[in-house]
This record gives sequence, structure tokens and C-alpha cells, in this order.
Amino acid sequence: MSSGKYQNEPTEGSHAKAVWRPQDLDGLPISATERARNHAAEQTFNIRIPKHYVSQIDWDNPQDPIRLQTIPQADELLFDPRELTDPIGDQAHSPVPRITHRYPDRVLLYPTYQCAVYCRHCFRKESLSDANDQFSEELLRPAFSYIAAHPEVQEVIVTGGDPLILSSQRLAYLRSQLESIPHLRMIRFHTRVPVVTPQRVDQGLVEALTGRLMVCVVTHFNHPQEITPECKVAAQRLREAGFVLLNQTVLLRGINDNAETLQTLFRELFYTLGIKPYYLHHCDLTRGLSHFRTTIAEGLDIMQKLRGYMSGPCVPQYVLDLPGGNGKIPLGPSYTVAQDGHCYTFRNYQGKVCSYEEVVPQNPPRRQSEAQTEADSQPEKCAQSER
Repeated sequence: MSSGKYQNEPTEGSHAKAVWRPQDLDGLPISATERARNHAAEQTFNIRIPKHYVSQIDWDNPQDPIRLQTIPQADELLFDPRELTDPIGDQAHSPVPRITHRYPDRVLLYPTYQCAVYCRHCFRKESLSDANDQFSEELLRPAFSYIAAHPEVQEVIVTGGDPLILSSQRLAYLRSQLESIPHLRMIRFHTRVPVVTPQRVDQGLVEALTGRLMVCVVTHFNHPQEITPECKVAAQRLREAGFVLLNQTVLLRGINDNAETLQTLFRELFYTLGIKPYYLHHCDLTRGLSHFRTTIAEGLDIMQKLRGYMSGPCVPQYVLDLPGGNGKIPLGPSYTVAQDGHCYTFRNYQGKVCSYEEVVPQNPPRRQSEAQTEADSQPEKCAQSER
């Protein structure tokens, strides 16, 4: 049981064993009724839960946030015809195998299609594989050639699957191949390994990633309960290596769709782990995820309750990945109430209405009497402040 509000350390007799296949669920405290209800989903989609992640589940709570992210649910088989098998256009923008090229200066590289954990909300859940060996130097050669032939590409986002499940030797091979391409400047690794199996982040892994190129590691924490002492050690090791650490969170109904949970998560990420909250993703149009999806209006309301009440570096950008590979767009509550030429009316995070006039050469000062008359009819002016 938990020793604190958001920390479930494994105790003597806890159900802390890895889950690799549906039959491994037999040893977990899941009722026969629930197993029967979810049987078809268990047989349809990949399942994998590392021992560390299993140990964080409070089995007395049917709505435990880690349980909901990992244990197959019958709702995953409820497909809406408006949902998509490739919701963000990975395949539509794949010029060669193992590459997606949606944005001009960066590409996605898929060295493996396996993950350390198979999340129920994954937008690539129908393209992932549990085959024994998905890494192949031969299969990656066309991808490296493509990157080398496109000098506009400055950054490679290594994803999958989860690249950090690969051995340190294979990670070193990837890094050496990429850093031999002169126009590249950064490698970015998207991973849940520091969340679900943080013990993997050892010195060998750090050394495998270290070289000429700047390294950015983007983690995927969705709930404060996922942050454990082991995660803190892993994050510290990555920080001390000089890597840039960012986090992406998916807004998930029933898991983190309230301001209190997200405030705690984002503060703990930044202040405890030294990881900058980067994106809060609106849940994609992946098939079978309607039970996880909030409305955009609900997401905007949550963001309204975060900005201003938290330090700026703790607040991520709320984004929507448009279907068809049309890219991310920022979503955010509008603070602009009205505009008249160079004069604006804004509403601040507390709901206070304030006026602001641009002081620029295009807006020369008016006579004092005119300015005073107008000022008397305007909302209170707010001083600019640092946040």
C-alpha cells in the first residue's frame, strides 16, 4: 500500500511481478468478472507491464491511474467510425521504412517497434509489435541514407516503440551512425523507460547516448503516482550527463483530467525530477480510445486553472495533433477580450479585466485631455509582470 498520497512503494507480499502476456494477469488480484469482461481486449492488443510499474498499482482501487493505463479494457474494442488506425499520419509521411518526415527540420526514426510497457491509450497501439527482434542494422540503413541526403534535417527524434529498451551496444551504434551525419545537431529520445523501468537508466546507457550531438530525453509521466524514488535516481543520472529533459503528458479522462492532479504532477516533474513539462497532449483519434478522451473545452478549462497559479516553467503547452499528419497546433484559453486599434482589453488568470495600449511609433501619444477622457472609461490598467 501507499506510504504517501502519490507513492506506492512495493511491500512484502505485493503483487510485483512483470506481465508479458495475458496469462500473466492470472496472478494479479483482478476479479474473474473483470477478466471475463476484458478477455477479448486481452487477446487483441499487446500487453506488457514491467515489475517496477506493477508494484506501483494500488489493487484495492479499481480506478488506480496506473491500472487504467496498463490493464486491457473492453472499451478498447468500441470503435467509432470517425477514429483512425494511423491518427497522426505516421505512414502517410514515411518516405522510406523507419522514417516519418512531417516537419522540415526534423524526422522520426523507429529503431524498434517494441515498448517497455504497452499503454492502453497509445496512438500507435495497432502498429506496435511484440516480435523478438525488431532492431536491424540492415533495415535502418535506408533511414540513415535518407537523413544524410536531407541537409535541412537538424534533429532526429528516436521513437518507436521505445528506443531505450535497446541494449547499450545498440544505442551506441545508433548514436554513432547519426553523429557521423554532419548537418545533424540533436538526437531526441522519446521514452517511458525512466517511468516504468527506471533501473534501466544506468551508466552504460548514459555513455551509449553521449557523443558529439546534443541529447534530449522526453519522458512520458501521466500521473504523480508514477514518480518514485527510482525515477528520481534515473532523472538525476540523465541530468548529470547534461541531457535536456522534457516530459509529455496525455490528458486522459478518469486518470489526470483535473487541475489538482496535473498541478501536482507538473510541480513534481520540475522541482523534484528536474524535467520540464513540455506538452499536454489532447488524446488522439486512435481507435477505441473514446473512453479516455476529454473534450477540448474540458482541456481548456484545466489550462485556465494552471496558468498563473503555477510557475511558468511548470506549465506545458496544451496541443492537438491534427489527423492526417497535419501537425500539432497549440490550444489555450484566450485572454483577449477586445481590440480597438492599438488598444487591447485582456482578462488575467484571476478573471480581472485589464486594458493595455501599445506604445509604439505607429501609435503616437495623444493630447493629455483626450487620453485622460478615454482612460476614465477603460478597465483598470495592469502593470506588466514577470511570471
